[in-house]
Amino acid sequence: MAEPGQGRLLHILGLGFGLAGAVGGTIGAGILRTPGLVAAQLPAIAPVLGVWMAGGLYALLGAVCTAELAAALPRAGGWYVYAERAFGRRAGLLVGWTDWLAHSIGLAWVATTAGDYGQALLPASLLPGLADSGRLTARLLALAALTLFTVIQLRGLRAGSASQEWLSLAKAGALLALVAGCFLLPGADEARAALEQGASLAIQGDPPPLGHGGWQSRGAAVVLALQAVITTYDGWASPVYFAEEFSQPARDLPRSLLGGVLAVTALYLLINAALLHVLPLPLLASSQLPAALAARALAGPAGGAVITGVALLAVLGLINTVVMAAPRILYGLGRDGLLPAFTSAVNGGGTPVPALLLTSGAAALLVLAGSFEQLLGLGALLYVSLPLTGIASLLRLRRLEPNLPRPFRCWAYPLTPLLIAAVSLAFLIGTAAGAPMLTLAAALLVALAWPLSLLAERLGWLTPPQPAGPELDRV
Repeated sequence: MAEPGQGRLLHILGLGFGLAGAVGGTIGAGILRTPGLVAAQLPAIAPVLGVWMAGGLYALLGAVCTAELAAALPRAGGWYVYAERAFGRRAGLLVGWTDWLAHSIGLAWVATTAGDYGQALLPASLLPGLADSGRLTARLLALAALTLFTVIQLRGLRAGSASQEWLSLAKAGALLALVAGCFLLPGADEARAALEQGASLAIQGDPPPLGHGGWQSRGAAVVLALQAVITTYDGWASPVYFAEEFSQPARDLPRSLLGGVLAVTALYLLINAALLHVLPLPLLASSQLPAALAARALAGPAGGAVITGVALLAVLGLINTVVMAAPRILYGLGRDGLLPAFTSAVNGGGTPVPALLLTSGAAALLVLAGSFEQLLGLGALLYVSLPLTGIASLLRLRRLEPNLPRPFRCWAYPLTPLLIAAVSLAFLIGTAAGAPMLTLAAALLVALAWPLSLLAERLGWLTPPQPAGPELDRV
């Protein structure tokens, strides 16, 4: 017998999943590396922590803006839902296509990273005599991770949400254990003293003098530090892709977005404070992987393996989030008649199966393609543009539909969205200016959505929009 809810999404998610989705979609292995990049640009501990607080505030204000949209329009699919409501079907298609492409590219990159970490933890004796065994093993592990999480999602929303909650909890626990070790292990003070004396644990040699990294001004250094920090906070909007599946979206979506950002900000500040407790600032600034350096200082050679394990756990949680979220984009587009109807098919467990297989298949092909640094640059450009579409939708809907029920309203409107729009636009312009050819390629890739949609319409693959169901009246 089919489970209740066959053929449609289930409405069973709550605040626990929302927080797990926000944390799992944000925290990857970047937080183990980025503190060194930030410290390299700034002269003292206070500015370093200040930049991380500023990044958290930016993410929080972005979450405040997005919470209004998510609570007012709790439909599956993420950013495209708001663009379609505010600017029409063509805009919705372009935003949804852009979002799905960015997720697929990001998923392939994160899976490849997981493969690299997994291969590093395997004993060399498992693959004797193979010259290129490391690279091959990493790709096989990446495909295995994709397959594992795809199978979990095929079991249904309950299995997928449970895996997300447990992985996010394990990820946060591992990072908090790292923080506790830096502050509480008996050797922390001794390790710092040894590092300050120039012990051989320094992996980069003598650290360069702070403030002499070649940047022309302190303002430019702050901007570069903020760019790195904002990128590390990316992913806080993950709960919006599941908006339709919350049992009480008007209450739990805003709490998930804001609570998730606050939790991540607190954790990031703790991690930075812990690293600064063990590593002198100049050494932190010169380290490419400061978390590993701190772990080796505290636990010896085993510390590096510990950090690799923590990084692997972090990216596995991120894979699970993306494998869950990206199919909801295709599902929503298919249900709204913007993609072929088969993409909106859902199994008895509440999983959009064709959309899931398309997403995982696209990511697997990119993993097999090997080196795709240029594609990663494309994905970064696409990701940067998405919050801007949400802000534009918020501003337009406030004007076009002033009576739309809004269970949560953006704080200090319109100052908050205008501030976020200005920062996001500056970030997008800076990213695009640094890679003009990639920007052109990204624009062409996005524009490809329209002719593909016209072809699907001519072939009769598209259907009229389907209602999301009476559950949307809960708001």
